[in-house]
Amino acid sequence: MLKTIKRLTMTGLAAAALGLSGLVSADNGLISIIVNDPSNPYWHTEGEVARETAEELGYRANVSAHRGDTNEESRLIDTAITNDAAAIILDPANADGSIGAVRRVVDAGIPIILVNAEINETGLAQAQLVSNNAQGAALGAAHWVELMGGEGNYVEMFGAPSDNNAQTRSNGYTTVIEQYPDLDQVGSEVANWDRTEGYNRMQNLMQANPDIAGVISGNDEMALGAISALKEAGRFDGVVVGGFDGNPDAIESIEAGEMAYTVLQPVAVFSREAVIQADRVIRTGETGVDEEKQLFDAMLITPDNIDQMTAPFVFEE
Repeated sequence: MLKTIKRLTMTGLAAAALGLSGLVSADNGLISIIVNDPSNPYWHTEGEVARETAEELGYRANVSAHRGDTNEESRLIDTAITNDAAAIILDPANADGSIGAVRRVVDAGIPIILVNAEINETGLAQAQLVSNNAQGAALGAAHWVELMGGEGNYVEMFGAPSDNNAQTRSNGYTTVIEQYPDLDQVGSEVANWDRTEGYNRMQNLMQANPDIAGVISGNDEMALGAISALKEAGRFDGVVVGGFDGNPDAIESIEAGEMAYTVLQPVAVFSREAVIQADRVIRTGETGVDEEKQLFDAMLITPDNIDQMTAPFVFEE
């Protein structure tokens, strides 16, 4: 598992990591890349790394976004099929609701690689590349428990229920936290991976619970929203807030002494790898990897190692 990329900016990240910067441009066809919402830096990085990698491998590439809407996802898939894409890289909108769109791609004879989120069916996509969410959640929860001193009232920010990652992370948190009987979950809110929703839900939680000592969040955006709400209410001091993703605003928040930690998803690594595997399928009919579902381990980012972050979602060990 590749965990280290030496001092790279996002521009040219894929080329440098692959040793492709000297390739002569070619036209091997179109790779369509469909992400969730590029206004979120995590998904922006996902799309840009995939696009850069595709172009370095001699493909034309475009990036579009469904923003969690399965109808829009379906339309974008149909457009990619109509455009005779050589391959499609898709971050699915819905674990169940995206299955039909993936099946249409397969029926059209186009290779499709899924990234970041899974669908609840195997044997359709050539590969499904995701963070090891269970491992990352356990890693983050163990650190959060330590910072909490093993006791206190806390709340959880839960991601989009349509995304299996939300439940996997929540389960990972619970597996660790339930070992500490003096930690008491007094509330949980669905905030759909969104900062504004995190802010609003945190306001609700504060109204119902006057003594919240910790917040554990399914992603950084919800955690940042919670921090804003706590600060606005004058109730942030001493509250331990943990996130998940490793996005640039979370890194700044850790540097500012606000967010306690984040769990870095190696999105730059698996987005690049998804395109490499798509290229192999186009050329050879195989991904070159034995398993359809491939897990990429996450890393804990704290004030102690934050200086090793070299670019958004890139960590130097």
